[in-house]
Amino acid sequence: MGELTGRTVFPGEATGEPLVLDAPLSFWGGTDLSGRIVDEHHPQRGATLTGRVLVLPQARGSSSSSSVLAEQIRSGTAPAALVLTEPDAILMLGAWVAAELYDLRLPIVVLTRPDYARLAACRGAVDVSAGPETARIRLG
Repeated sequence: MGELTGRTVFPGEATGEPLVLDAPLSFWGGTDLSGRIVDEHHPQRGATLTGRVLVLPQARGSSSSSSVLAEQIRSGTAPAALVLTEPDAILMLGAWVAAELYDLRLPIVVLTRPDYARLAACRGAVDVSAGPETARIRLG
């Protein structure tokens, strides 16, 4: 149990089981519209992102990732939330587009590396509450 405080990149509320990735991920070409990791070189290939609090060190490229993420949000196959160690404008854009077009929110939070490590070690569902500037993650 415990609580972590981070910086909000995109506001929203979510609850889900963490899925901790060992490597950065590109949503474009790295995931499919069903929310599965399909990048053949990714260590978690085959894992499903849908409804999970995706804990990843950072995103990996393509500006097209924003449109893939927005479509996953629209179709209900996106992660419940994204938690990173550094902000990513491309992912934020995908979350913003989904909020504007579909009125659906995907919170994005940045944690310090020590808090990121605490979250990565967590077992059980976590609650993400990302306000306008500050985010809180309650560990299960």
